[in-house]
Amino acid sequence: MGSGTSTQHHFAFQNAEKAFRAAALIQRWYRRYVARLEMRRRCTWSIFQSIEYAGQQDQVKLHNFFSYLVDHFTPSSHNERDFLNRIFTEERSPQASETQNCGDYDSIEVPDSYTGPRLSFPLLPDHATALVEAFRRKQRLHARYVLNLLHEARKHLVQLPNINQVSTCYSEEITVCGDLHGQLDDLIFIFYKNGLPSPERAYVFNGDFVDRGKDSVEILMVLFAFMLVYPKEFHLNRGNHEDHIVNLRYGFTKEVMHKYKIHGKKILKLLQDVFCWLPLATLVDEKVLILHGGVSDRTDLELLAKLDRHKIVSTMRYKTRKENKKQAEEKGNANQTGSAGRPSPWFLPQSRSLPSSPLRPSTHKAHRAGRSSSVPCGVPLDPKELSRRVRRSVDLELERCRQQAGFPAIKEKEEPSSSESEVDSDAEEQPQPTPEEWRQVVDILWSDPMAQEGCRANTVRGGGCYFGPNVTERLLQKYHLQFLIRSHECKPEGYEFCHSRKVLTIFSASNYYEVGSNRGAYVKLGPELTPHIMQFQANKATHTLTMRQRISRVEESALRALREKLFAHSSDILVEFKKHDKDETGLIALSDWAAAVESVLHLGLPWRMLRPQLVSSLTDNKLAYKSWLENLAKEKLSQQNIQSSLLETLYRNRSNLETIFRIIDSDHSGSISLDEFRHTWKLFSSHMNIDITDDCICDLARSIDFNKDGHIDINEFLEAFRLVEQSCSGGDVSDCPQVTNSSNRDCSSPGAH
Repeated sequence: MGSGTSTQHHFAFQNAEKAFRAAALIQRWYRRYVARLEMRRRCTWSIFQSIEYAGQQDQVKLHNFFSYLVDHFTPSSHNERDFLNRIFTEERSPQASETQNCGDYDSIEVPDSYTGPRLSFPLLPDHATALVEAFRRKQRLHARYVLNLLHEARKHLVQLPNINQVSTCYSEEITVCGDLHGQLDDLIFIFYKNGLPSPERAYVFNGDFVDRGKDSVEILMVLFAFMLVYPKEFHLNRGNHEDHIVNLRYGFTKEVMHKYKIHGKKILKLLQDVFCWLPLATLVDEKVLILHGGVSDRTDLELLAKLDRHKIVSTMRYKTRKENKKQAEEKGNANQTGSAGRPSPWFLPQSRSLPSSPLRPSTHKAHRAGRSSSVPCGVPLDPKELSRRVRRSVDLELERCRQQAGFPAIKEKEEPSSSESEVDSDAEEQPQPTPEEWRQVVDILWSDPMAQEGCRANTVRGGGCYFGPNVTERLLQKYHLQFLIRSHECKPEGYEFCHSRKVLTIFSASNYYEVGSNRGAYVKLGPELTPHIMQFQANKATHTLTMRQRISRVEESALRALREKLFAHSSDILVEFKKHDKDETGLIALSDWAAAVESVLHLGLPWRMLRPQLVSSLTDNKLAYKSWLENLAKEKLSQQNIQSSLLETLYRNRSNLETIFRIIDSDHSGSISLDEFRHTWKLFSSHMNIDITDDCICDLARSIDFNKDGHIDINEFLEAFRLVEQSCSGGDVSDCPQVTNSSNRDCSSPGAH
């Protein structure tokens, strides 16, 4: 009897031991499985972010190029001056009269057939709620109501301080939301889960409402409507995408013109002014600072609170004009800043005024030395006389540049009468932001936190800085704050703490890169100011996918985007491959493959880890790089009947070409007029030292205008580029358009190539 019981215990012990071993084995296998999935997820995330930031760098380079052209081009007529004032960047904020004209909505009739939402002012809570429901049902708000709402929003924003003060005493809780980027589904989901705005439920939306998504207009209308209904409980901060220059590349300008073809220009002009009036930050109970990007070691909240934010039209570039030679020499002797009268852009780390960091005092001095408004002010001048002298110095410098470029001299113009001078001075005597004010705004809209100590230039984005834990701690102690809430960066979980939980990043656009790529999040603050994070996925399809399916789907999308990037730079990559293949065997080692790809793309990706997904076949552990590049092109060539080198060029330059098209289309009409084309071509010809007549420019425009309607649309613009590139790649080098000497008076059209 005892022996049987002992045997049963022995078998039970053996079974338990096997079960424990099996459980440990399963646990170990599962941990490895999850670790591999996490590694794939992080790698995928790196691909998306690297490509996104590379696009931002392209935007900066393109803007810098056009800014250089605009700054160094000498207009020969008032039409050309007007064009320069409109192209790519505004030199001043819109005047009150211009804003009034843009807000002239009373003359716009709403047809009886219109079935969308209707607004009447002052707005009531039901109006804002009805607007959300109408947009949910894909209805569109009439242009008259859009302009009316923007006009009322501007009147309210003008009255607000730069840094809003919010208290939890008047609300049960305050909800802070991050980037939305035109994703209306996320905004509706937040209102559904968290509740609509009300006196008991305050909201702070932390910038980047527009761009990338397809419903940026609708998001703005909803946010402005609730802001007018609950002015004390609903607050908006400005983000780096509330900028008309950034909107040219990332879709918002295109969206407005597509949805409002007739009144789109008025809407964009008024929006530019509204964006300038958005507050820069929000302070909760004087303890929690909410701003879009971050801070720097020079962030001064007192200066930010008192500067005129409306002067900061764009954070892409501090606008200046060149000084005349005498002024430049005087300042060169005084400040030893060099002969250039124009400050180097803040986003170029290789610039002489940015030796290491955009936040050093030397940079500030360099900017001040290059400002056009840096007129010697030892003796007080009458404002009219000061304005006249500035205009005179600019005209002299423009004439000198024209003569150096070989253009014929223009007749000296008479000084305008006193009445004309007064009219001009209204436009030209607008107070410009100081370089320090401008840089302060740039830093809080563009900066990102980093784990290392210190503060350095953000060369990845091209603007702002990276700030470390010591910078955060110093700012919190100086202003007696508990922590910072910022947005600006997409996070896999929708939020992220850093700097010992003193900095909280909130990102509210779920599925930002791809369905399943990331969650959205918002944070709720009660009287104790303890952050309560709420995560969500607005897309229902993600709830039916397993973790492996979701990661595989996102990974496939990221690899597809990366292959397109590789294909777009195939020629440059081939050159790098040949450098490593000195014996011309057609084979390179995998380490050389990784080094060559990184040297061309500069994405900072773990290429060796990505090799199995990008490289399928090897020969003796080496890559046949020519066949690998051919395989990259096969997928694209199967979709379009275009030769490989031409399609590569189109893929590489399409975003830049579309941005250039919108830059040339300075009136946002959706097409390039003959005058816009002529003025822009003069910019290029002046830069490249090409002498071309107006007749040649007209012939060139007509050759691009394939349907002969007198305007060049985006498809004609891209097609012209394709044809010229095709003729260059298919013919002799001598057949391609070349940069010629100014003495060459001949001109030709694309049809001749």
